[in-house]
Parts: sequence; C-alpha cells; structure tokens
Amino acid sequence: MKNGAIHLDASGPFAREAGVDTRYDPTYDPLVSPGPGQGKQYAPTYWAATAGTPPPDDGPVTQDMDVDVAIIGGGFTGLATALFLAREHGIKAVVLEANKVSWGCTSRNGGQGQNASGRLSRSQWIERWGKDVALKMHHEIYEGFDTFKSLVAQIDCDPQTGGHFLVAHRPRIMQGLAAESKLWKDVFGYPSELLSAETFRREFVNDSESAGALHEPEGIGVHPLKLAYGYQRMARERGAKVHPGSPVIGWQTVKGVHHLRTPGGIVRAKAVGIATGAYTAPGLHESLKSRIMPILSNSMVTRPLTPAELEACNFRTTQVLTDTRTLRFYYRLLPDNRVQIGSRSAITGADAPNERHFELLVNGLHRKFPALKGIQIDYSWWGWVDVSHDMMPRVFQPDPKETVYYALGYGGNGVSYSSQAGRRLAERIAGRGAHQTLPIFTSPLPGHMFAPFRRIGQRMLYHLYYRRDEKK
Repeated sequence: MKNGAIHLDASGPFAREAGVDTRYDPTYDPLVSPGPGQGKQYAPTYWAATAGTPPPDDGPVTQDMDVDVAIIGGGFTGLATALFLAREHGIKAVVLEANKVSWGCTSRNGGQGQNASGRLSRSQWIERWGKDVALKMHHEIYEGFDTFKSLVAQIDCDPQTGGHFLVAHRPRIMQGLAAESKLWKDVFGYPSELLSAETFRREFVNDSESAGALHEPEGIGVHPLKLAYGYQRMARERGAKVHPGSPVIGWQTVKGVHHLRTPGGIVRAKAVGIATGAYTAPGLHESLKSRIMPILSNSMVTRPLTPAELEACNFRTTQVLTDTRTLRFYYRLLPDNRVQIGSRSAITGADAPNERHFELLVNGLHRKFPALKGIQIDYSWWGWVDVSHDMMPRVFQPDPKETVYYALGYGGNGVSYSSQAGRRLAERIAGRGAHQTLPIFTSPLPGHMFAPFRRIGQRMLYHLYYRRDEKK
C-alpha cells in the first residue's frame, strides 16, 4: 500500500471456492496466461467498491444445454447484445462469463462515454476512407452515442453530462485542435468550442498543464459497473440468461452447432457472439488469432477533496476530460468529489504491479493539480484494453458459412460505443445486418505478421510517443 492506495496481490484475502482459485490475479496477461480463470474476484476498483449489491444472475453452468445464441463475455458488449437480441429480435440469448459479470475492462475503465470509437479522429477517417465514408461513419458513431444515452437514462449509474473536453497539454497542440474543430463544423456539422487556456482554467478547471481545450457537446461520465448491472437487469428481465463462473475452455463445431465446453457442462449453440474484449483467451477461436493487441491502462481515485482543495483546483465542471497526449491521461471529478485519473501502464502483466506505473499517475495528477500533491490515493488498479492493429473496432462475421460473430477492438473508447456494437452484433446474429456496409462491419480485425514480437514494438513506440508527447 502506498499513499493509502488499495493494492491487492495474488495472495490477497479472497478465498478459494470449491477447489477453484477465485483470488484476484494482478499479473494476469491475456497474451501469456492460459485463460482468464473461473469465478475470479473483481480487481480492486473504485467501481467494484461502490456499485452496491450485484443484481441476480443465473449462476454457473451446471449441465449441458441447447440454446439458440450463446454470447461469450459478460461485459458491456455481451450484455448489450443479449439485451438487444431480446428486445429487438425476440431472441433469448445465454451469456457465458468466465468470472464475475463485467469482470474485465467493463469494471476497470474510467467511465468516460465519448462520441467516438477506436483511436482515429474524424480527420483520420477522411484520410483512410474518404469523405463519403467518413460522413457515414460519423452518423453511425453519433447514432451509437444516442443508443448509449438512451440506456444511461434508464439506469441509475451516476451520469455526469454536459460534454467532453479535449485538453491541449502543450501550446503547440492548439493549432491542431482548431483545425479539427473547423473540420467537425464544416464537414460533419458537429459543433464544438475552442477555449483559451485562460478561459478553460477560469470557467471549468484549473489544470496547470492546460494550454487550452476543445469542447464537444457529447460526452457523459458514468459509474461503469452500475451501468453494466443495469444492462444485466434489463437483459434478464427480457429472458436472457447470464452465467458467471463459466469460462469457455473448449470449442468444437459439429454440423453447424457450436459445442462450447465450460467446467459445468457443454453449451450447444446455433450461433455464437464473441464479446471478450482484451480478455479474449488464447485460442478461443481461430478467427481471432493475433488480431487484438491488449494494452494495459492504469487508473486511480483519490480520497474526497476538501472544499479548499476544490477551490484551489477551481473544479467547476464534472464533465469528462482527456488530454492530447498519445499516451493520454483521462480524468474527471466524481460525484463524491474524488478525482479519478488514468493513463497507460506496463507492457506486460508481470510488470503491472511495479510501483513506477502507479507513480506515473501520481506525478500526472500533481502536474495537473499541484494543490493535490501528497493527497491520499484510495483506489488503484489496472486493466487491459482491446486495441485493433488499425485502431478501429469491428462488428463482423469472419466466415459467412459459420454462425460466429464478434464485436471487438474499441481501443479505449468502448464505454459508449459498446452499446451500439451490441446492437449491431445482435442484428448480425438475427440475420438483419444487411444494412451494415461501413468498413468496421465489412472487414475483419486485421492480423499482424509480426504479432509474436508486438510487445517489442510496443515498448519502442512508447518511448517514441513519450518523447513526442512531452516535447515543448
């Protein structure tokens, strides 16, 4: 424990249940671990500590069963897919989750819902696909944010509305933000406001690193685990089944039927949707080999700020904030006056508990808010993010002859778009996805010929990004 932060290790207080090790494993690594485990406890996140009593589920699989649709992964995407299958297509799916419901990225992210998906900006959409496709992509992402907003409005998840600030961390960045703002307005009809450093610090928050900011009207901060619990309740009310503690440890397709082996029985499904994000087990399905780059992100939450500290930081907004680093910091003031901040972390799971990654966040907090230097950190955790090799997500059917589908690769922008991805995945599974003609629907997640060496490249890129980010 450091500065009061909660750090749990593999020898933590969680018990083994029925011969299964359910303890939280801080060194879990999807590229080298044999699988995500079974019935594992949540990471020690602020969200898990404050979400309240989990809603009822259907318990682990205990016998063989025949189902129409099995969804692998019980996070945002899997639960949203089950909800939309039931609500819009009359299909009652079975969700298989290896550990606790929403155990992976859904309970470890920063809770920032933005009008985005993947890592590319709108100007980069135009560079990649041309203006016409970029306009259609904007419509899809915007519609997805409406889907997200409609669900948030139905669930008690501590929403913080008002928009999103993209905060320039260096003066040289403001020119690029001005160009992006103009593009949003002129090409996409999407309004935004460019703020000087003085205006931003005076009227919103005194981030000492800020050289100005770009504000967009769409952005919502949420309590992600409360939101996921809401998805779970709504899906089960419509007839979906949610089975935690049921990892898929074997998969065989016989005459078009998928036999998914879990520790408690075989689930025979006519169709399968994969929604496992960065926590996809090695060898889960051949269509996913080397197609996801799991990236670690660290997050922490302070103790509640005093009135004097709030005044010193001039916190006048609870909107979500992201700075313009490639290795970006994302942060906000939570409803109980704590500050949450996150950024990149270790390269490997084995190195994740290293204190230097915690210190990187602490130093980032101190640079932005010097008045908080030495403040107690009550929660500290990390989690894996599913990044595709071309920085954009996919909702796709790898083989048109096989009823297997996936929705993956959000690149850190999945809090909001995962709801729409679940809706689109449900359409594909229900045979109603003919209108899905955008590249994120018509092409697979790209593979990478150097996938076995990807972490060597990642380490080199991190050094490059750091030098570029911190250039004056």
